[in-house]
Amino acid sequence: MRTITEPAREVPVIAEVDVLVLGSGPAGTGAALEAGRSGMRTMLVEQFGDVGGVATVGLMSHWAGRADGGLYKEVIDRSVADRQDFERESGVGGHRINPERLKTLLLAMLEEAGVEVLLYTMAAAPIMDGNRVAGAFLEGKSGRTAVAAKVVVDATGDGDIAARAGAPFTKGRERDGRMQPLTLMFKVAGVDTDRAVFPGGFESNLEVPLGRIQDLAREHIPHPAGHCLLYRSTLPGVVTCNMTNVIEADATDGRQLTAAHIACRMQLDTIVAFLRKCVPGFEKCYVISTASLVGIRETRHFEGEATLTAEDILEARVFDDWVVPSAWFNFDIHNLDGSGLDKDGAQKHFKQKRPYTIPYGCLVPKKIDQLLLAGRSISGTHKAHSNYRVMPICLNIGQAAGAAGAIAVQTSRTVREVPAEEIQEHLLAHGAVEPQEPQD
Repeated sequence: MRTITEPAREVPVIAEVDVLVLGSGPAGTGAALEAGRSGMRTMLVEQFGDVGGVATVGLMSHWAGRADGGLYKEVIDRSVADRQDFERESGVGGHRINPERLKTLLLAMLEEAGVEVLLYTMAAAPIMDGNRVAGAFLEGKSGRTAVAAKVVVDATGDGDIAARAGAPFTKGRERDGRMQPLTLMFKVAGVDTDRAVFPGGFESNLEVPLGRIQDLAREHIPHPAGHCLLYRSTLPGVVTCNMTNVIEADATDGRQLTAAHIACRMQLDTIVAFLRKCVPGFEKCYVISTASLVGIRETRHFEGEATLTAEDILEARVFDDWVVPSAWFNFDIHNLDGSGLDKDGAQKHFKQKRPYTIPYGCLVPKKIDQLLLAGRSISGTHKAHSNYRVMPICLNIGQAAGAAGAIAVQTSRTVREVPAEEIQEHLLAHGAVEPQEPQD
């Protein structure tokens, strides 16, 4: 590949902070909130014009999975309190997401916590001092700038800054590196919700007048799409659709990510035609909004001081050094070869009902200092990742990262030196629940 040498230049340092959080999805927002509430000078950097990531810009339908206590409970409680009158009258709780209301709520919470939010700005590269991350270079409307930080939290989803810092990682499935499909979420209006059906999982193959709904989707929607996932929204007559699908794409590559986004958009008309023809209540539906962010399920898995496995989840393991005390979901592995559920996945047939914990070492990457991971890029196997990658768990992972970063700054230690017990004490004092040992 041809290269060009960029001239050296002086980059202005626009801020010196205690904790710098890169990416404002649920994990990044959680990290920034906890650091800010702990008295740290905290900056949150986001490439889009709104915070919330997939939960807002990505038009996610609902908070899938569960993380008891902590910031997730607070966000749900405040979302319920924030509901508009017609939502309360229809009995909508905090599980379903109104992305416009959630954008405002999260911004309000960040402002309350004293977090400086910098939107329309992308984290470009780490500032390195040997093996220590000392901040980040940013690119935005102001050009190239820098922020110095005592602790950096990579909540970019793909771990872009951790990778550029030299933290070791793998991609995708262990045996071949293949990654879960990408999806562009969208909403349709004009739905008769009294007659509509809402298959919420691949294993929900509901009977409709023309046949079974998942079978019909595979028949009418071209590969690699071909499943039907529909979710009630907070708005009357509006339904959120999780039905576009792109496989064999590496979302850490800008060209592949662009191609995936375009491919998803080109599937919309066919999917809407299927809904109108085959799904009761959707005969007059039409697209009213599409996500500005394609949903990326899987890219990098970083090597941490600990690694979460599927067996840990199935055993509902309580680690001595837990920092996420109560997480639960299924093995939500989307088919790597096309539509539907992967053969290694399990949704409604997932039998393990007990919460598990996540140890601190999963957030601490090997080889690189003063850097914490938050969100789906933490250290875990492909199968375990399909469980902890969901937003409630990522939000509380972020809270743990924010707490660890604050303690490191307050006590003049590296993040690797912070004892998990101190993080646990902090989290329990800030709404976390005690983990429950599995019963024999």
